Amino acid sequence: MFRCFIFTAFILLSATAYAQTNDSQNNNQDSPINDESESIATISDILSGLEKTQQTQKSPSKIAPLFTGSAELGFLYKTGNTNSGDIKTGFDLRFEQGNWLSLLNVDLLIKKADVKNNETGETHFKTTDQKWTITSQTNYKLVGDKNYIYGNIWYEESEFNSFVNQSSISTGWGRHWYKSEKSSLWADIGPGYKRDLFKRTQTIEGKTEESWIIQAQALYLSKLGEHVEFKQYFSAKQSLSTDDNSTYKAESTITTKLISTLQLKFTFTVDYNTEVKIGKENLDTQTAVALVYSF
Repeated sequence: MFRCFIFTAFILLSATAYAQTNDSQNNNQDSPINDESESIATISDILSGLEKTQQTQKSPSKIAPLFTGSAELGFLYKTGNTNSGDIKTGFDLRFEQGNWLSLLNVDLLIKKADVKNNETGETHFKTTDQKWTITSQTNYKLVGDKNYIYGNIWYEESEFNSFVNQSSISTGWGRHWYKSEKSSLWADIGPGYKRDLFKRTQTIEGKTEESWIIQAQALYLSKLGEHVEFKQYFSAKQSLSTDDNSTYKAESTITTKLISTLQLKFTFTVDYNTEVKIGKENLDTQTAVALVYSF
């Protein structure tokens, strides 16, 4: 399942590139990227963390690359009475041409700790929990630049919560609601389908829950300084059935540029599930600091 979602996301990017190439030929466009391309930046920009506004304003005649990306790495290691380590890594890929914008984000969180073998009494430093998250979104800009239609795929496999994995697919309409020199606001909404696979316990059998949802997303960007940027992202996957699980996510990010291609990113994430196993919390939070390299 995990490999299938990665393959699907890359197929989505490839199909987008092929479709936009044909669209460019039919309309005899001289340049695949122009200044208006900034206006189609959407909610998915929280996935890429790639803002090229200043570069485009300084070099308006320079053609931006079709593919851009970034990779990040952060870790926390503890020693003493308990040895443990947390590693957060991931990468973002972005494709933009004409009216098309596609983004792919992959995140990995690994927790390692001392684990004692009950039979031998020996302690080994090994992986105890990990979390994979994959998100892919493609947008097509409509006439007037501010409006767009989107398709979104999300998959998460986590050992920290009540689920073996969670996934969703959604499509709908979005709009660039506000734009100034220092801030912007995007939001989109549409129907979708969600699947949650609950973990099995000693007393409760594992179960699969499938439901129709309404997905809404919003992103606010603000330049706090020449080299500091603030991002606030919110996502809701609201189940149409009150008995099914709904998920909500909020992510606050402050990025500070160290050099042209290296940034320091502070992230605080809140995840909330309405239905969880007995003994598990509905609310999960994560605070992370990572170095981000853009290419």
